[in-house]
Amino acid sequence: MPRVGVVAVQGDVSEHAAAIDRAARSRGETAEVVEIRRSGIVPDCDALALPGGESTTISRLLRDEGIDEEIRAHVAAGKPVLATCAGLIVASRDAKDERVRTLDLLDVTVDRNAFGRQKDSFEAMLDVSGLDEPFPAVFIRAPLIDEVGADARVLAAWDGTPVAVREGPVVGTSFHPELTPDVRFHRLAFFD
Repeated sequence: MPRVGVVAVQGDVSEHAAAIDRAARSRGETAEVVEIRRSGIVPDCDALALPGGESTTISRLLRDEGIDEEIRAHVAAGKPVLATCAGLIVASRDAKDERVRTLDLLDVTVDRNAFGRQKDSFEAMLDVSGLDEPFPAVFIRAPLIDEVGADARVLAAWDGTPVAVREGPVVGTSFHPELTPDVRFHRLAFFD
């Protein structure tokens, strides 16, 4: 049974936990989902979700709690991470904001809140590499991926702009796959 950690310093923690559980069950498996609020838990996880929230706060709390280095070691060991919205910002190479100390897990540059404010939130059906049918993506104060380096591969784009990328075991999305009943992104990141 895989142990999947949800970084729980801020963001859509319960929504990711429920999506992970549904994704595992959709494959006839069971996953143990644990919340991560302090160091010492990540090393025992087989996979991680880095949820949305407020990227400056998340990056500060990861550093203060010593979780940031554990996440880097997790990825260096080839273990999967799904980083969504603010999680993508924190996982990026460059957030173009000195307040965000990125983890440099994805060779991308992001622009925080580029898709607009809360009132500009929207849903869109995305064609995703690795998925047979379009995925219903929910964009809320979403970051824009404005530069994709050689080591990252674009999985999906919206209106010509990359919104989902993969580099090794790390999948990053500008949107919130955990806010839909569709578990295919969590399966793609953790179980496929």
